[in-house]
Amino acid sequence: MDTTDPALVARVLRGEAEAFRFLVERHGRHVFQLAFRMTGNAQDAEDVVQETFLRAFRHLKRYESRSLFSTWLYRIAANCAVDLMRTQRHFTEHSKGNPGHDWLSEVTARDPSADQLAFSGQVRDSIQCAMEKLTPQERTAFVLRHYEGLTVEEISSTLGIGLNAAKHSVFRAVRKLRRALEPLVASV
Repeated sequence: MDTTDPALVARVLRGEAEAFRFLVERHGRHVFQLAFRMTGNAQDAEDVVQETFLRAFRHLKRYESRSLFSTWLYRIAANCAVDLMRTQRHFTEHSKGNPGHDWLSEVTARDPSADQLAFSGQVRDSIQCAMEKLTPQERTAFVLRHYEGLTVEEISSTLGIGLNAAKHSVFRAVRKLRRALEPLVASV
């Protein structure tokens, strides 16, 4: 039995709703990672994942197999995350002090000293604060480019914006983050 994404989509469209479970299992972790990086909060990320797969299931007939299913799903997830961030005036309050936040795993040593722990906490807080100051589109473009490794063309397609708009969103995000984190880098 063919278990590729297009084959599973075809099975779901023929009425085999159980085939959708395979798509959720295959892509759920990546959608969660994207949502978590965008929202900065595990609970919000779980909500985004749930809404993403609900929308995907409802609109599966709109999926066109000329693009990858994962790209289509990322677009839905990114839109769900942006929608959530827009509705939450103070969504950043939920992400403060999240122990599951793993942005600095490469920065800290296996047995970090007290100084290293303090510095990594400072870096984590600075990155979180800087990310929160990005617009939803800049944050999404940055996460897709630098955490998910998508090309600018894929970001353009995922966000449903032009190629130049995608480039500018990534560029603006990087510029804003660089400015915000410059004092921290200078202190090292």
